[in-house]
Amino acid sequence: MSNNHSVVGSKIKGIRESKDISLQEMAERSGLSEQQITSIENDQHLPSLGPLIKIARALGVRLGTFLDDNDELGPVISRAKDREDNSISFSNGSADARKHMVYHSLARQKAGRHMEPFIIDVQPSEEKEFKLSAHEGEEFIYVLEGELEIAYGKETYTLGAGDSIYYDSIVMHHVHGLEGKPARILALVYIPF
Repeated sequence: MSNNHSVVGSKIKGIRESKDISLQEMAERSGLSEQQITSIENDQHLPSLGPLIKIARALGVRLGTFLDDNDELGPVISRAKDREDNSISFSNGSADARKHMVYHSLARQKAGRHMEPFIIDVQPSEEKEFKLSAHEGEEFIYVLEGELEIAYGKETYTLGAGDSIYYDSIVMHHVHGLEGKPARILALVYIPF
């Protein structure tokens, strides 16, 4: 089950077709190119959360719709031992798709949720130039291990284990490991619907 990202593209395509939205219309609504959308739907390219949120908005669905396993209305418990089975890999907007984050979703069984909690393994990157993205909502990040760098607007913040940051996602931002070092973070993304 650890290859869950392959479900995301087909879910997006299925929802788009069921709503009778053409690729062109989808591109106009989301601000992404038709080529980007096609590669995401065919699971050739895994987007970072920013484009995924834009796609969700364009389709009129919650981000969770792409990640949901089933519909549990009561509390959902995520066990550490099961976490690897809930991993989803996204590239993080860099040219080299191998430089990415692995998201371990903590609430995939929770129906109708407005928050997306993840444990994220941030892979080391030697990249110096990052493509910042923005979307509606708020994000809270708590660093569990390693060091993290967050480009936010014109500022850059460095966080170590035990540090946290809470920011408005509408400001252009990018999260990455510091100077080629890996990090592990708890991230909570809130997206108003």
